[in-house]
Amino acid sequence: MPLYNASITVTEFVIGGFDKTKRPMLVGVVILITYVLAVLANMVNILFIIYDRKLHKPMYVLICNLAVVDILYMTSASPTMIGILVGGVNTISYVPCFIQMFAFHLGGVMEMFSLSVMAFDRLVAISYPFQYHSFLTNARTLVLAYFLWILACCFVAVLPASLVPLPHCSSTLKYTFCDYAAIMRTTCVDPTYYFGMVTIILFFLLFFTFCFICLSYLGIIYFVKLSSSSDKKKIGTTCLSHLIVVACYYCPIFVSSVLTRLGVTLTLEARHGLMIGTILGPSLVNPFVYCLRTK
Repeated sequence: MPLYNASITVTEFVIGGFDKTKRPMLVGVVILITYVLAVLANMVNILFIIYDRKLHKPMYVLICNLAVVDILYMTSASPTMIGILVGGVNTISYVPCFIQMFAFHLGGVMEMFSLSVMAFDRLVAISYPFQYHSFLTNARTLVLAYFLWILACCFVAVLPASLVPLPHCSSTLKYTFCDYAAIMRTTCVDPTYYFGMVTIILFFLLFFTFCFICLSYLGIIYFVKLSSSSDKKKIGTTCLSHLIVVACYYCPIFVSSVLTRLGVTLTLEARHGLMIGTILGPSLVNPFVYCLRTK
């Protein structure tokens, strides 16, 4: 039951997720370097694709969209973590905290959607190579990308909508930045129902997108068996980059979100490490993998 009589007015949150971190300056510098490298690499990829008209094709439009998603995903959380570890600024105002939460979860959902539509793009390209450019034009790809952004916003809008009306009994976030779980644990209500709701949404998105990617690759494998040796090598090279990116994103997600629901207990430090790895790892790997593909 809500304890409204114990509620407080929160104007800013104190982020306490790094309180027990050893050598915070070193950790902050590592995150800073990784963040800067990842942003620069993604920006270079975007600029190359925009500048070179030969790359104005559906696949590269999707690569460009993924780079935008990566920049949003990193920037939603990394500057806050860097500010805490390097600058010692461990407070964030109420509204910016909610904006950060929305941007972070939007980036996570869009990462799933982007990887799924890129798998579909590879399936169409390999299954119908001669009709590919009539099926997937640049205009249709852009419309699809816009639709996915709107759909992702609709899913993520549930999070602040469920949090805003709730009273707060604490202003200290136990995690390293503003995400849904961190803010929910500052409220005066029993979080079981809300975490259950978010788990259902996450389960649906995670397994739907992952199964969609797996089914796409089953279709690709089927057509690979019918291809010549030279075509198999070309298809393998085309798909390898996408598979690396998928593995980098989904592996930490499965560990942190799925295994914990099956009874595997993670320490707070391990959870923070997985979360930071999930944010920075794929965003750093993606541009370098696709930069080779772009070349």
